[in-house]
Amino acid sequence: MIGRLKGLVAEKGPEGVLIEVSGVGYEVQCPLTVIDRLPRRGQESTLSIHTHVREDQITLFGFSEPEERALFRQLIGVSGIGPKIGLACLSGMDAGSLSGAIAGEDVKRLTTIPGLGKRTAERLVLELKDKVSGVVIAGRPGGQMLNDLESALRNLGFKSKDVDSLMTELAPHAESMTFEELLREALKRMGPN
Repeated sequence: MIGRLKGLVAEKGPEGVLIEVSGVGYEVQCPLTVIDRLPRRGQESTLSIHTHVREDQITLFGFSEPEERALFRQLIGVSGIGPKIGLACLSGMDAGSLSGAIAGEDVKRLTTIPGLGKRTAERLVLELKDKVSGVVIAGRPGGQMLNDLESALRNLGFKSKDVDSLMTELAPHAESMTFEELLREALKRMGPN
């Protein structure tokens, strides 16, 4: 199985990318969040790959980070979730937000993903809520601290949409602050006005 590809971006489109490795072009389907982060044509990129084998085809799915691939594998391990819906989930929101929505049991938010109905979203939450809390996305600045902060705020009972909005606001400051400073700032911003 192919686990990683490092090569030149030969083509890039809404469905995926063609990565050229030593003269061989590999078609790789990617979530929109990954495609947005890929470099321009002709530049080098590295993708973590999930190789999906069916009796009639082999499909490669690419992710910026191994943690995104791990989350994708967890998603497709849930009954009723195939690679197409798993890709839609990671296209609808970044991996950190998706794991936060699952861990926070935010079924309403999950159903905003195209192709994901209420029952499937409930099944996702039921089967994965305890497994996704450790998903760290290294691509976001201060990723581990922000994931810890997001988890802490959800555990304190703050609403998912408010927490997600706050994570976006605090992300630029994550590398220059300690966790305690971030938590204080978050509580100050989330507190009563």
